[in-house]
Amino acid sequence: MTKSFITRAAIASALAATSAANTNAEDYRDNPFTLTYAGALKANVAGAVNLHPVTYKLNGLDIAANVYTPAHYDPKARAKAWPVIVIAHPNGGVKEQVAGLYAQRLAEHGYITITADAAYQGASGGQPRNVDKPAHRIEDIHGMADFISRYPGADGARIGLLGICGGGGYSLSAAQTDKRIKAVATLSLFNSGRVRRNGFADSQLNSIQERLQQATEARAAEAAGGNIAYTGSAQLTDEQIAALPFALYRQGMHYYQRSHAHPNSTARYTTSSLLDLMRWDATDQVELLTQPLLMIAGSEADTLYMTEDAFAKATGAQSKQLFLIPGAQHIETYWVPEYVDAAVAELRRFYGSTL
Repeated sequence: MTKSFITRAAIASALAATSAANTNAEDYRDNPFTLTYAGALKANVAGAVNLHPVTYKLNGLDIAANVYTPAHYDPKARAKAWPVIVIAHPNGGVKEQVAGLYAQRLAEHGYITITADAAYQGASGGQPRNVDKPAHRIEDIHGMADFISRYPGADGARIGLLGICGGGGYSLSAAQTDKRIKAVATLSLFNSGRVRRNGFADSQLNSIQERLQQATEARAAEAAGGNIAYTGSAQLTDEQIAALPFALYRQGMHYYQRSHAHPNSTARYTTSSLLDLMRWDATDQVELLTQPLLMIAGSEADTLYMTEDAFAKATGAQSKQLFLIPGAQHIETYWVPEYVDAAVAELRRFYGSTL
């Protein structure tokens, strides 16, 4: 009886959260750019922030990206060059979701911003689909910097980087060696390697070798021309979501599968990717990062331990600040207006003083 009551209450709470989120979402089917966030651009208007879908090559693959330009942007103007922010999206996310929201908000404050679908994911090229390897995600960030530094009106000497969730971990790695990046910020950092290896909150330490064996077998099957094995549920029912053990996953499933769903976004990734993910860590060699660093997280996020761990280890940063958003959980920093406003205000202050 008790178990049944808790399950129904959890479902009711989750559905209420979804309903609230829907008031701060855009149905991708009703948006010409297929954006999913509230207040998303629906048309390009002279003198306002505009969105420019672009495609470029990266290691032989077509990369789909969106470039946001600030109000009164003039690609032919030579008297002013705009600072740039490169934005790396979360694991399983696409450029039309939270990465697009922050790209648009920062463009409103005078930055040229770019966010691209990761290689093998979203609308970008690459086979098999949904390969999720750290080396690819890090290269995606370098590729965005390559493209945007040559964009008309962009100041290639003033490039900032914002990594969201899994994109935050990969941003720490990219900035270690890419010194075109002058300032690094993370939002709700997710250390993909640590979680895939140890489990969330280090809850799967006893099954590391078993999961590595599964990944090895998946790689062998791919090499032999067999089926591609995937990890991660494509779709869950409300009851299955409510039964998930961590708020990150409960709220994340509602964000990605309900309130801010996009057809190019999926939680699935190739099982063989774990061979690369499980031997990588967002804090590996992080002392090589020398640029100013801002790390933002919700004070109530169950992922906060990952931000705190990386922040402590980033000993080479020229300056560093940890900014906690009071009351916010991880996924809530993606869409709750007051939390997004707080994060954008801090990012604006940070980039304004470092770029």
